[in-house]
Amino acid sequence: MKLSEIKEILPTLENVEFQLENGTFVPEHFHVTEVGQINKNFIDCGGTIKNEKVVNFQLWNANDFEHRLKPTKLLNIIKLSEEKLGIEDAEIEVEYQSDTIGKYDLDFNGKTFVLKSKTTACLANDACGIPAEKQKIKLSALNNACTPNSGCC
Repeated sequence: MKLSEIKEILPTLENVEFQLENGTFVPEHFHVTEVGQINKNFIDCGGTIKNEKVVNFQLWNANDFEHRLKPTKLLNIIKLSEEKLGIEDAEIEVEYQSDTIGKYDLDFNGKTFVLKSKTTACLANDACGIPAEKQKIKLSALNNACTPNSGCC
């Protein structure tokens, strides 16, 4: 989800709710402690220089159980971040603490924001030396397959 999308969704909501893909909700007393832009410049294993830009939201739970972040408050934080930091309209990455700080993509299911698990991948498959997975076929599907007593073997 891009920053422009969450800015369109927030005014339509009464509450801001986040949940993990497994259905577990982020406790409703969470705080958004950071909104920023992360610029990542790197070289992949094939030697290609890459640039990645994401808008980062950090969620944090405190012991103030009466705290509730309202959509207008989050929208104001986003607008302030755009104004003061020059944040661009990029994909949102959410940091959320579980066993360690996890990074998630963001989606919306019509009611709540969903933290979608991210995975790693090789960005230069042709340079990694990892063989491409061979296509599996059934020998019986071959038109010229030999059968017992056919004389082809």
